Amino acid sequence: MNVRRRLISGTAVAAATALGLATLSACSSDSAAAANTDKFDVVASFYPMAFLAERIGGDHVHVTSLTEPGQEPHDLEISAKQTAALQESDAVLYLKNLQPSVDDAVAQSEIKTKIDAASLTTLEKHGNEVGGHAAEHDDHENEELAGLDPHIWLDPVRYSQVAEGVGKAFEKADPDHAADYRTNTAALVKELGALNTQFVNGLANTKTKVFVTTHAAFGYLAERYGLTEESISGLDPESEPSAARVKDLEKMARADGVTTVFYETLVSDKTAKTIASDANLRTDVLDPIEGITEKSRGKDYFSVQQANLKALQTALGTK
Repeated sequence: MNVRRRLISGTAVAAATALGLATLSACSSDSAAAANTDKFDVVASFYPMAFLAERIGGDHVHVTSLTEPGQEPHDLEISAKQTAALQESDAVLYLKNLQPSVDDAVAQSEIKTKIDAASLTTLEKHGNEVGGHAAEHDDHENEELAGLDPHIWLDPVRYSQVAEGVGKAFEKADPDHAADYRTNTAALVKELGALNTQFVNGLANTKTKVFVTTHAAFGYLAERYGLTEESISGLDPESEPSAARVKDLEKMARADGVTTVFYETLVSDKTAKTIASDANLRTDVLDPIEGITEKSRGKDYFSVQQANLKALQTALGTK
């Protein structure tokens, strides 16, 4: 299938847990609570990492997210309190080159177990990402990662690969509970496999393969399921598109049968609604799952992904 590769890019996340918003929301409000518990203390940088740690660690871990629910992850600046908690924790789980302040804190910490999700799967460049958020930080120590799309968690297959790596890291760092970590990881990987199958089947026969988003977070998802993402902006969800870009999008929408402009829960829907109105299109939510809030269509990763699948099926039209 020849699917055009257009503008697709990246962003990141916030906090809650597989057990429900309340659990992680409570502990994430005080990051210092991450350290010195009688469990395996894990600091996660943002929601997708916290979700993995909670599901894989189960009762043996105490997980705290550095990014609050509802907070735009790129804007995170780590506090002194969070830095201290990080130093005293047993492990940190993060996605390198996504949140520069997290990268700096992890690099300077003496924490023994540092788990970089980006090293557990393959990252790619999508469209014009090289000009986006990551490129702004290309003076960072890992310049080779600049321009790569960080949204690996939106692809269930890549997210599953990360889960397997996290499970192995937990086993090594906390061998007393290795058997449980293996069991929990296997169950999560199986559930992610089932989700992938639902996306494959659910998006196999659609009237159009093109969808429009406010910012480019769904590159891996689009590639996995034979779709094409057109983004209004690049990596930065707050950036304003050029007049030429808006005109191109409107022309493309007519040509490709696009019905919907997707926006997300953590940023303003103003641009999406303006473009949709001008082009006589609908608007709907496609959630990059950067954090679970009351506005989220679901209480955890899986339920939000189910909502995303339904939104895409409606927008693309099922045959």
